[in-house]
Amino acid sequence: MSAKKKSAAPGKVRVTWVRSDIGRSWRQKRIIVALGLHRLHESVVHDDTPQIRGMINKVVHLVRTEPVEG
Repeated sequence: MSAKKKSAAPGKVRVTWVRSDIGRSWRQKRIIVALGLHRLHESVVHDDTPQIRGMINKVVHLVRTEPVEG
C-alpha cells in the first residue's frame, strides 16, 4: 500500500480596502489595483498563496484581511 500525499488546496482570503492610497507610493497603488480593488470598502476573495500574501504584506496598512470558510 503506497502512501499518497494529499495536495492541500490553498484556502481563501478576503481582502477589503479600508484606507485611501492618496499620498502613498506608486508601488502601493499598483499593488491595490493588482489585488483587484477599485474603491474603498470593496472586498475581493483570493486564493491564499505566497504571491497574494506578499502583496498583502506590502499594503497591510491599507487593507483588512480575513479567512474565508469553504
